[in-house]
Amino acid sequence: MEWHLKTFDQLTTVELYKILQARVDVFVVEQECAYRELDDHDQTAFHLFAACGEEIAGYARILPPGSTYHELSIGRVLVRKTYRGKGLATELIKRALKFVQENTKVNCVKIQAQEYLLSFYRSFGFEPVSEVYLDAGIPHVDMVLQVPD
Repeated sequence: MEWHLKTFDQLTTVELYKILQARVDVFVVEQECAYRELDDHDQTAFHLFAACGEEIAGYARILPPGSTYHELSIGRVLVRKTYRGKGLATELIKRALKFVQENTKVNCVKIQAQEYLLSFYRSFGFEPVSEVYLDAGIPHVDMVLQVPD
């Protein structure tokens, strides 16, 4: 497994294609959710991904403050089905938070978590800040994490 963290401009066309393919495969096809996957936020994001050969095994994007929320946010977090249950999601979030802590001056990270993952995100210190709501037909909760100095 090789880990990469790149800006949009640093991604190769093959990497971008594989990332978008993984996001569509998980969020649109697997979760049977029709929504606008290409949302014009990728260009300002950092793209963190684990590659196994040519395949994207895990992915998350880190968006600067003011993109989707007032706060910095981590989103589009995914692990492909064949790589689940091996600790990849935990490693992905740890690496994303380490990047945020070491490379930004933000003190708060906001996420939009699928409800069934509340305990997973709580294990990193995220706390709910909203009631459960439906986004594209899937129950979600907004959560924040106060980043230590």
